[in-house]
Amino acid sequence: MHLSKKCSVFKVVLSALLIVALLQLIYLSFLSTFHGKQQRYRYSELFGVRKNGHPEKNSRKERLRYSLSTGGIFDHSGQYRVYKYLVKSDFTTNLKPGTDAGSNVLALATHTTINNLHHLESLVERWHNPLAVAIFAHGEDVKFATALVYALSFFCPQIQSLVDFHLVCLSGEMASFPEQDREHFAGLEDCASVFSRLETHRDKHKNYAIGGNVSYPNNLLRNVARGGTQASYVLVIDMDMMPSADLHQQFLAMILSRGPPGDEVFVLPAFEIRHARKMPANKAELVQLYQVGEVRPFYEELCPRCQAPTNYSRWVNSHVREAGPLATAYTLTWTDPWEPFYIGPRAAPPYDENFKQYGFNRISQACELHVAGYRFSVLSSAFVVHRGFKIQGEFHARKDEENKRNRVLFRSFKEGLKAKYPSSSRRC
Repeated sequence: MHLSKKCSVFKVVLSALLIVALLQLIYLSFLSTFHGKQQRYRYSELFGVRKNGHPEKNSRKERLRYSLSTGGIFDHSGQYRVYKYLVKSDFTTNLKPGTDAGSNVLALATHTTINNLHHLESLVERWHNPLAVAIFAHGEDVKFATALVYALSFFCPQIQSLVDFHLVCLSGEMASFPEQDREHFAGLEDCASVFSRLETHRDKHKNYAIGGNVSYPNNLLRNVARGGTQASYVLVIDMDMMPSADLHQQFLAMILSRGPPGDEVFVLPAFEIRHARKMPANKAELVQLYQVGEVRPFYEELCPRCQAPTNYSRWVNSHVREAGPLATAYTLTWTDPWEPFYIGPRAAPPYDENFKQYGFNRISQACELHVAGYRFSVLSSAFVVHRGFKIQGEFHARKDEENKRNRVLFRSFKEGLKAKYPSSSRRC
């Protein structure tokens, strides 16, 4: 009798466990079906396809399809294919001739490979104004970059509103419409999920170590991004750099009190910060970190001479506690090998696209500005900060070889400036 009771209890427990397991299977099946339907819905949203297979008008998709259908254009060397305005922002789309001058004074231009595109999220949050991004992609990354740029413009309202994307790849490669590439869109449900996907690519390779003997065309990318804005002034920085907060509004207030753009660029002192530190928003915060060694001049360890003409001690010790309007603190004459970051007029000379990979790509342009007669005015409280300290051991293996090759190219470039500006008495 006692044994019979035990068996009955065991059967009840076993039956209960089976019921629980069955319910779990039903629940998981429901979740899987729901998730599948959700993904199909998201996919149909991305590409404007509704039930019964009837297409819905999707202007963003059609603009992307048109950009790709052009096949892009070749750069001057014929080595690269450029898709200008792969995805166009609402700001640029709605910009009309005769627009209020104050609405398009300053734009930010930047460049990157897909591995650094995740920085765009914080950059847009800080900038809050028109921004142009030139992306270099190679191999399978061409397809991935096209898909993720489209997803960013779809899921992220602020990016859709303000960011223009341009794509550069090798001339033998072509970008294609990502409608059939469902694997690239799996799991993308909102803006955060797109940036999470980009995070998975952050350590794939460094800009200058792409592989396959492919050169990163940094100056071509800078020109594409800079040329992709109609603003009167442009700030060109690398994707892993951050400008000071409210720079756009402060510069706008300063420049509108002046005349038309002249032969002057406005230098932003450049710094680098320890990875663990929060980006400073204003000069007071930056100086505080500078004084305790958490922030230091850009390239201080690698090439202190490259930024020394900025005169950091003068800048740090001037107007530290002032909350007044942005102004020019002092004006400098360019000296070799200074390569400042600056806000410059659209009419400023472009970057020389013969320089690729590491070395002399920015200094060559600063050198030309000097020979062309530009003044270098250092802004009183604006700055840019690079994420992380630049240290010797973190560079790619061919850095020194590339630097040596570009040094030879720079000598030739300087000789060319004599013929380009025959009446200038300035030399590099």
